[in-house]
Amino acid sequence: MDRTGFSGVEQAAKPFGGASHAMRWGTLLLFAVALTLASGVARGATYKWVDEKGVIHYTDHMPPEAVNKGNAMLNKQGVTVKKTEPAPTPEQRRAKEEEEQRVKDQAKQQEETARRDRALLSSYTSETEIDLARNRTLRTIESVVQSSKAYSEQLVRRKADIEGKRKTEFAQKPMPAALERELETIKVELAKQEDLLALKQKEVVAVNAKYDADKKRWRELIAAKGGEAAALADINVLPPPPEPPPTKSAAKKKP
Repeated sequence: MDRTGFSGVEQAAKPFGGASHAMRWGTLLLFAVALTLASGVARGATYKWVDEKGVIHYTDHMPPEAVNKGNAMLNKQGVTVKKTEPAPTPEQRRAKEEEEQRVKDQAKQQEETARRDRALLSSYTSETEIDLARNRTLRTIESVVQSSKAYSEQLVRRKADIEGKRKTEFAQKPMPAALERELETIKVELAKQEDLLALKQKEVVAVNAKYDADKKRWRELIAAKGGEAAALADINVLPPPPEPPPTKSAAKKKP
């Protein structure tokens, strides 16, 4: 205190505008005290950590080689005030990334399944509709198959005709180049048609598998909805309605 009665801080605050500046200086003082206390706690803290051999160490600071091993900060009373987890190993990071990717893939798959289920329920109201859709797709494939077979039969006949000429008209002389080229083209086309027929056979199997799966899933979804199964069942499989009772006039006519 000097002769005026102000402390050093108050004297510093006074020239800057009185009470408001004094309040600011008070805030700064509190902040400085907090920093001092924090640094005191840090200086007085003890770190507990375990080395690669499993030995527990208590030190007033963490050695550089042990920073990634994890530690617990203890106060003077031995109570943990802060805990730092060890840095993950490359294997742990890879396992975590794989698990996160697995969860993402699973969520994506569930979302896709839900989308297909909604589309299935909105597309069909009965099993008969599923069968009709199957038959339409199979008829389209069958039309391509029949066209391919008819085309192949024409190619086979033309091939037989050219080969017959080779044995008769051109038995003693070379066959014209145009016929040779045509014969080679026919062979190539026949091979293409064989591949096409094999592809369509696989498509038939795939179509039947798809609609069988759709029908099975449709039944599961309807069953999960409870009483809607009977309401949405195929009307063709329901028993016919009972005949109405005979009228009085009709009953009188009977002997």
